[in-house]
Amino acid sequence: MARIKPRQLLIQSKTKKAPSRISYSTIITWNLIVVLVVLSLYATYRHWHQRSAQDIEMDLHQAELAVRPDNSKMTSRPGYAVMNTGKGPITIEIYKDASADVVDRFINLCKSNHFKGMPFRHIIKNFVIQGGDFDFDGAAQEWITKAKASGKNELSPKHEAFMIGTAKNPNNKGFDLFITTAPIPDLNDKLVVFGRVIKGEDIVQEIEEVDTDEHYQPKTPIGIMNIILKQEP
Repeated sequence: MARIKPRQLLIQSKTKKAPSRISYSTIITWNLIVVLVVLSLYATYRHWHQRSAQDIEMDLHQAELAVRPDNSKMTSRPGYAVMNTGKGPITIEIYKDASADVVDRFINLCKSNHFKGMPFRHIIKNFVIQGGDFDFDGAAQEWITKAKASGKNELSPKHEAFMIGTAKNPNNKGFDLFITTAPIPDLNDKLVVFGRVIKGEDIVQEIEEVDTDEHYQPKTPIGIMNIILKQEP
């Protein structure tokens, strides 16, 4: 085998390409690229992780709403009532600003069918119709009998006919209803007005025409079949 001379080795070593060196700028650029990729992946992960958590929370909230009862309908106070009588139905608007105690008691009694079969005990033409669990008592009796005897049924600019009220000192064991059939000047002094008739005035007038005795009691029994509460008239 021929031996390569040292000079030839030197020439060959010079002719071989030396390995290329990577510049600092290239290293920095690639490092920046890697950092940006990592940050992008991390941001994407956080975005989808948070979105998934929000979606789960929203789904749970919607499921809870679907199962939960509608308390607004359960707790809202009825604004109307239909009094079914032997002559026909009478629609009553319940005043929103009326005495809360009286209205709540009236509503609770309606829900328990307390008024079912309740008679109209006294019917005084051009004055009032009274129905309830008991007869006239105290101030209400004095007010009605004296006013009717004196004929002082003057027109009142404040209270029209067909008002719905109850005695100011109600019997705790019952509840009475008054339907006015004429304007009464001192109505607030004797009754707690909590509503008015908005439909069925003709039914009220038919009841008013029933024959009564000298004590204003109907000769033929007539009364309330039931009272149904409603949100709309």
